[in-house]
Order: sequence, then C-alpha cells, then structure tokens
Amino acid sequence: MKEAIQSVIKLVMERVMNKVLVEDPFVKEEHKAKRPLYAALVPDEIFKGSHFERRFVTPFGDVWEKLAIVAANKGLGYGVKGYNIAGNINAERLRRIQEVLNDLEHPEKGKKRIKPDWDKELNYILEGKSEKIIPVPVRCDVYAEDKKKHKKYAFELKAPLPNSDQTKVSKEKILKLYSMQPRQIDGAYYSLPYNPFGKRENYSWAFPARWFDMKNDKVVLIGDEFWEKIGGLGTYKAFIDAINEIGEEYKNRIYREFLGVEPPHTNLEEGKL
Repeated sequence: MKEAIQSVIKLVMERVMNKVLVEDPFVKEEHKAKRPLYAALVPDEIFKGSHFERRFVTPFGDVWEKLAIVAANKGLGYGVKGYNIAGNINAERLRRIQEVLNDLEHPEKGKKRIKPDWDKELNYILEGKSEKIIPVPVRCDVYAEDKKKHKKYAFELKAPLPNSDQTKVSKEKILKLYSMQPRQIDGAYYSLPYNPFGKRENYSWAFPARWFDMKNDKVVLIGDEFWEKIGGLGTYKAFIDAINEIGEEYKNRIYREFLGVEPPHTNLEEGKL
C-alpha cells in the first residue's frame, strides 16, 4: 500500500514541479510589471511562494480520490471512483428528502435555523410510504467493497474545507442511497481526508455544518476514521508513513530548484504529517 500511495503522490508532484519550473515559472519582471505597488512593498519571494501554492493546490483536487482507491484496493479489496449506483425509492421518501434539505437551508421566518441531526432525519425519511416507486441513480465519488466481509460502501469525498453547495449535494446523495428499496450498499458516508482543526470535536468549518453535525453524525468520517473505513485497520498509519517518507525529498527540491536556496537544517521531525 505504501508504494502505491507514494506512486500517486510522486506523479502529481512531478507534474507540479514541471509546471512551476518549465511551463509556468515565476517571472520576477512580469510580476513587477503587473503589480508594481505590491512589488515595491513586498519581497518577491512572498509572491513566488503564492505562485507555487496555486499551482500545487489545484492538481491535488482529485488526488484524494486516487489515494482512496489505492487504499480500498490494497485494503478492503476493491475500489473505484465515479461509480453509479441505481435503485428504487418510493415517492414519499423522495419528497421527505427534499423537505429535510429545504428545512435545513431555509428556516421558518422568525425561527432559528434547524440543526442537522442525521438519525432523526433518516428515520423520518424512511417512515415515508408510497405505492409510487421511482428509479433513482446516484453517482458516488468513491465506491469500495470489503471482499472478505462482502460489504459495499459509498463515499462522498470532499476537501477538508468544503463549501455549502457541495455538501448539500452530497447529503442528498447519501440520503437517497439509504432510502433505496432494497438498499444497494451497506454504508454511505460524507468523508474528509484530514482534519485541519486537529480533533473531530474541534472541527469548526461552518459550511458543511449547515448540513451535517460534523462532530457527532455517524455518517461523517474525518481523517483517520475515513482511511480506516475504506482501507481497513492500519491504513491511516500507512498513509502517513508513505507521505512522510518522500516529503523531505520534495521539500529539498522545492528549496533548490524553485526558490533557488539551500534547504535549512531542521529537525527531521518538523513538517511531518
């Protein structure tokens, strides 16, 4: 698993390095011509760093999904991204799904916004009965199968600081997956690859909190919870070890090849995940 994880990261990092060194390097003269005020007040190195950051963050948009597939294939046994799941949902359940989402998005006039409560919402939706059955397709970000336990899982995998619209769409998908008759999966989850706030109880990004109780909803997986679920026990440690093992190499290359300076002599433990 470690080697597979590293191959994904190395491929992306090589593309980033080629981008910032060959295809789209930071040109000091161009920066000064476009932003003379900024260039007069702020050292070029600051903007050179932001130039790198923008070209680093964008390619990593779909890396999490690729890493999740690696974890699933090496751990549970099977994983694929962009997977379509089709099933039947009765009309009343579909109506109740929209009702729940509308209530979360638009509170009644003069009343406080309703707080999300996964168990309460899902129980209400599953109580919906109707003779009218509607075929519904759901395309999940990541689909995985535990080959030993014969379990099927769907994951909506988003960046650690997702926006509100993305989260609403994900919640609707997950509610539909749990509402299918018969159910096509054993579990569906709203997942974040890591927690920028440290512990789960400290997660405080407001936008997804409009749709999920990010600290308590069992359908939410953050950081190690996600990696252990999709790859099995030990996956999170394997992921962290794999990234840290190649991190120093790329840091040194960025110092020398992009910034044009020698890497500082630091404690080897600094900067590790």
